[in-house]
Amino acid sequence: MNMNMNITNDSNTKFLVNKSSAQPLYQQIKDMINANIDRGTWRSGQKLPSENELVILLEVSRMTVHRALRELNIEGVLKRVHGLGTFVSEKPRHASLIQLKDISSEIQDQGQTHSSKVITHLKIKAAATIAEEMQQAQNSEVYFLKAIHFQDEEPIQLEERYVNPLLVPDFMNIDFTAQTSTRYLMELFRPDEMEHRVKAIMPDSKTRNLLKMDELQPCLKLSRRTWKNNQVVTYVTMIYPGDRYDLTAKYLTNDYQIVNH
Repeated sequence: MNMNMNITNDSNTKFLVNKSSAQPLYQQIKDMINANIDRGTWRSGQKLPSENELVILLEVSRMTVHRALRELNIEGVLKRVHGLGTFVSEKPRHASLIQLKDISSEIQDQGQTHSSKVITHLKIKAAATIAEEMQQAQNSEVYFLKAIHFQDEEPIQLEERYVNPLLVPDFMNIDFTAQTSTRYLMELFRPDEMEHRVKAIMPDSKTRNLLKMDELQPCLKLSRRTWKNNQVVTYVTMIYPGDRYDLTAKYLTNDYQIVNH
């Protein structure tokens, strides 16, 4: 077995570990991956060799390779998509907290392709927590949509939306694979008021599988309510894999107020 490995699988990609070095092997692998990304050999969105391939190329243990990839995933350098492999992370897509924008437009503005899959689209009786959010009586009828949004076939958002049927009576008749619910509602209403709540969460197993996420990977959860004529039109939660999205806010300075406590 070679003590110094300098292996290439093409003319540019360098695989280098020094087994006589005091530096841990997993850290050397991390440095090697970072170096290939920095020199542009591996670009944003590009798939890396599999764990098996790296184990063979570097002649190290699977545990060593796994630790290096896991730490780079946590650091945001790589993203591991369940069932698809490990990819170089792209810059996170930005979602504005104050500008209501359709996710399909955000994705298309970046020259990428949006698609969606409807999981559930039906009438339900509002449980107590949903009724409170919708400012309706418990067990009132609301419309419910659950959908996944994809960027170039990679899941990027899980949407769960509740809609007031009195204000949006045709909601159940719309094909939300042809247009997003956000776009549809934006064309019907200009909201009088919006409320946003954001928090980091650990997804449950169903959400993790739908978004093709690894265990222990956190999500961003954005909850939004919109009002028209003092009535809640819709309450929606949108869950994003933490390494594929970030949330921003931009304010006009004349709207900014400093409060002293």
